[in-house]
Amino acid sequence: MMSDAIKNFPKQFKYNPKIENQSKLKRKKKVVILGMGGSHLAADLIVGMNPKYEIKVHSDYGLPNIDGKELQKSLIIASSYSGNTEEVIDGLNKALAQNLNVAVMATGGKLIEIAKEKGLAYIEMPNEGIQPRSALGYGLRALLKLIGMREEFKQAGELKKTLNPEELEQQGKELAEKLRGHVPVIYASVKNKAVAYNWKIKLNETGKIPAFYNVIPELNHNEMTGFDIFAGRDALQCVSTKNLSDKFYFILLRDDEDEPRNLKRMEILKKLYEDRGLKVEIVEITGESRWHKISRSLLLADWTAFYIAVQYGLEAEQVPMVEEFKSEVRK
Repeated sequence: MMSDAIKNFPKQFKYNPKIENQSKLKRKKKVVILGMGGSHLAADLIVGMNPKYEIKVHSDYGLPNIDGKELQKSLIIASSYSGNTEEVIDGLNKALAQNLNVAVMATGGKLIEIAKEKGLAYIEMPNEGIQPRSALGYGLRALLKLIGMREEFKQAGELKKTLNPEELEQQGKELAEKLRGHVPVIYASVKNKAVAYNWKIKLNETGKIPAFYNVIPELNHNEMTGFDIFAGRDALQCVSTKNLSDKFYFILLRDDEDEPRNLKRMEILKKLYEDRGLKVEIVEITGESRWHKISRSLLLADWTAFYIAVQYGLEAEQVPMVEEFKSEVRK
């Protein structure tokens, strides 16, 4: 059950990944992650922690369109929780055809078969029957181990002791009630872009509702004007698109560590939206460390999405439309 996966999330940080065929692993300063959906979330969060990390996420068939010499200088990691993601397998095969430096992380499937057959460095993660979006702890620990981030690996391991999912359950339930009948839009700073994106996909996949995200300050130059439901600066009447805007509910992920000017932008945006009758909620990103803050925010997203599914009478864990789509693609 999804609720069990949420409650057991801290246990994932006890996981100590083992690199098979470790002698074949050649770590590089530059890393390319081949991953789709929940299988690249760990990489997104690492980049958000420090943009100086030279990690590129490629979520498509094949390899990223970068100079061949750059690919030669990179560690290519094929990441798929199931091990059967079509796009990732395609990218791995193209990397092997070019004799690039590759490694694999998956719970099994075709990727692990290829890794064993070709003698590649790989990590076979635990397969507990949970969805990729719920296995972020395993994915994070495995990825940090593969790319050799020892200090970050140690810091992430502390989460097994400091995270308490139950303390966030009631807040998630209350937020879900506020969101009933609305489409959530998640806003955050660029630094927390990956956190906002995680919120979005949890609301999509667990809550089974439309949800969207964007980042400050970029959205202040475009998206917010789509919700300007005043007919003009001095007009009191609303334009005819008000009924469209009324369906949205804005969640602003506020982090005290953000650039102060972006925090100011967030406050101004909240006021402008509320002046126009739009629903806005500030959700603080808080915790004892950077990884703790991120993980607590994502647990809150999990509970919110879970209780959204409950209140709509939907099954929270499975993603039947994704499976239907994959079936059609394979035909």
